[in-house]
Amino acid sequence: MIPKTITFCAAITIGLLTVSSAFAKDEFRPGVPWLDTDGVHIDAHGGAILCESNTFYWFGELQNGGHRRLPAVSAFTSTNRSQWKNGGAVLTRSEDTNSDFSRGCTVERPKVLHSPKTGKYVMWLHLELAGRSYNAARVAVAVSDTVTGPYHYVNSFRPNGNMSRDMNLFLDDDGKDYEIYAASDTYDMRIYQMSDDFLSATTNDVMIASDHREAPAPFKHHGRYYLITSACTGFASNPANYYTADRMVGPWTAHPNPCVGPKANTTFDGQSTFVLPVPGKDGAFIFMADRWEPRDLKNSGHIWLPVEIKGEGLTIPWRDHWDLSVFAKP
Repeated sequence: MIPKTITFCAAITIGLLTVSSAFAKDEFRPGVPWLDTDGVHIDAHGGAILCESNTFYWFGELQNGGHRRLPAVSAFTSTNRSQWKNGGAVLTRSEDTNSDFSRGCTVERPKVLHSPKTGKYVMWLHLELAGRSYNAARVAVAVSDTVTGPYHYVNSFRPNGNMSRDMNLFLDDDGKDYEIYAASDTYDMRIYQMSDDFLSATTNDVMIASDHREAPAPFKHHGRYYLITSACTGFASNPANYYTADRMVGPWTAHPNPCVGPKANTTFDGQSTFVLPVPGKDGAFIFMADRWEPRDLKNSGHIWLPVEIKGEGLTIPWRDHWDLSVFAKP
């Protein structure tokens, strides 16, 4: 257990520049390298957070040691969202060269949910097969008996025959789970309801939009659904947009870039990955994004910013430094 009075101070070296970071409890500095409790940059990219029993579990792509080696997905734990302990690799590629999940496969955007039906923790992710470049375009499923793993690969497939690249999961209030995914060479954004055990796709699969978007990050507020996305420009940053709907299966309405402030037209040099609800605070959501460094993926930065909702619209304003007090009601 981390004492509430402790603030972790450490340094990280990027090139010839050494940068110190010190994050207090539930304090965020989006432009500063974010270190774990061991003083190492948090290696959890394209990720998502699961909250259980007042503990947060941050799952992400594990890039340390080089892309496509055996360790695939990392997990970090925290009781306060700002100080994170490294739990190591929770999903590892197979040594079996006949497996779809063998060394050399590409693993992206892991998301985890707990299945009430089976009691299992279920991880979904984007999978590209070894030696196939980005031609496989599959979604993969792994399971674990515990939230911290290890997770065991189950299978991979194209949902309803569609390509599936950047993806995210959304568990609705009624217990129904959905996957939002980029299909048709990332020109289409689609959504389908998952099976009751969270292990497969149903045929309740519909189009959100066909406007070349990726990096979906959904959330729900007062019965309205929101979906933040990125344009498709590789590792280069671009303007975000968002969609709204009254039902998860749509119809969805597109809205322009919600970002406000310096570098808003590049999503603050980032790309969306997840929107984290703040437990116990109505209308409080945290926008999570990656600042990709293609030549040094493990040190890609993390941007967390508060989401502001007014009526049916939303904005994501840049803040050099902030804490949860921004969500206090006036």
